[in-house]
Amino acid sequence: MALMALTGQVSAQDQPLSAIGWLNETSRVPVARPVVPPSPEAPVAQGVTLPEVTVMPLGGTRRDAVGLLPPDVTGLPVSLWIASREADLETLWERTTAEPMPAVQALYYTLLLAEAEPPSGDDGAFLATRVRALMRFGAIEPAHAMLERAGPDTSELFPLWFDLSLLTGDEAKPCEALNKNPALMKSYAAQIFCHARAGDWSTAALLYDSAAPLGLLSKIEAHLLAQYLDPEMVDDSTTLAPPSSPDPLIFSLYEAAGAPLPTRSLPRLFATADLRNTAGWKAEIEAAERLTRTGALTENRLLGLYTDRRPAASGGIWDRVSAVQKFDAALTNGSAEEISATLPSVWAHMGRVGLQVPFAQLYGQSLARRDLTGQTAELAWRIRLLSSAYESAAKTPPEGADRFLAALALGTPTSDLATSQLEQSIAEAFASTGAAHRHEAHLREGKLGEAILRAAILLDRSGPEDYDEIRDALATLRAVGLEDTARRAALQRLILGQSR
Repeated sequence: MALMALTGQVSAQDQPLSAIGWLNETSRVPVARPVVPPSPEAPVAQGVTLPEVTVMPLGGTRRDAVGLLPPDVTGLPVSLWIASREADLETLWERTTAEPMPAVQALYYTLLLAEAEPPSGDDGAFLATRVRALMRFGAIEPAHAMLERAGPDTSELFPLWFDLSLLTGDEAKPCEALNKNPALMKSYAAQIFCHARAGDWSTAALLYDSAAPLGLLSKIEAHLLAQYLDPEMVDDSTTLAPPSSPDPLIFSLYEAAGAPLPTRSLPRLFATADLRNTAGWKAEIEAAERLTRTGALTENRLLGLYTDRRPAASGGIWDRVSAVQKFDAALTNGSAEEISATLPSVWAHMGRVGLQVPFAQLYGQSLARRDLTGQTAELAWRIRLLSSAYESAAKTPPEGADRFLAALALGTPTSDLATSQLEQSIAEAFASTGAAHRHEAHLREGKLGEAILRAAILLDRSGPEDYDEIRDALATLRAVGLEDTARRAALQRLILGQSR
């Protein structure tokens, strides 16, 4: 089950997907399905027993227990992290890759957003660790919501809340809090900005005149705040080269000066700024693609941008937009010939930007309802295996379909069906009835969350020939009940590896 479950797929009247009002959809992130026992047909793990899941009120718990997904949604116990060390978890989260495969990304979001007690002895740092991880993936809204639920009135959490509020355009509340209590954030630049924003120009100017001569502001902060306090200086001021990694305040001050920074080369968290109808269409699409690759933006929102208008140019991104629009129209018309003519091209375009799984989520069910034949039917089937309806696809394979993929989607891949070393490793993982040896100690010590995270990172960082790592990661995920994640991750490794 995913938070970003597709709603409004092609209706009985085959209304085009692009005609539905995706653009106003609230940004949500995909999460892994709840922990459930493997299907009866698959070997059932015997070596791990999950702690009993209990739901508890969070009012009396420490703020680090706050999350957006309760235990009855994730299937994970509230004791998920309590036996681990915060320093170890922080190191692990820093090892996640910038763009994990979608199945691993969904699992990361589940772990990051789960309501669960923090590591023993934690002093509030673990929530900050989770928020920073969400920010690296560009998941600004969930990170912001989690901080607001926790109450970010500490020196550890307030700077993160301030940064996120700037990026979401909701800086009024943190600025009000900072004006009342400057100890929340040791940043003269932020204090000056917030007093000026509140219309308290005299206090802002006094702080600026005190901080700038003492070197308490960076050169770029002093330059931009001077313009912010006196807009007439914009035309007369010396232009400074923008920093390569600005913080959200610097980024906002450039916007206020009428010189917004392009986000393409900035960290992913800034990409959301290009989705506020202030950037050009090309910049919006590029930002949406970056965010969709990490699940920080729904594929529905991306489709809305792809189909918003007709491209006025060709080459590069415009060829991709045109391919999506042609395929969307072909699927709407229902012609097998048109689908066969447009599907290979749009699939190749999606592969070049790493958006095959979002494409499969958008169109998998619609392709299942079309009477396709030959190579088009086989390609459509593989696309459906990358969607959340992979089990249904596996039960209706086209003629000549890959038997190992079909068995994997049903949770029963066997060595006799394997035709490569990667498939052999996957079959061994699904034949296993326990966690990998490298993760057993963590599970015995009650470090369930840490064991899941280590397995996810092992899979996330494994190369195409890291067969032992892939086998061990999948075996552990299955052993703790994450059967859906294991199947989808294995399908993605096989299918996407073949399509590149």
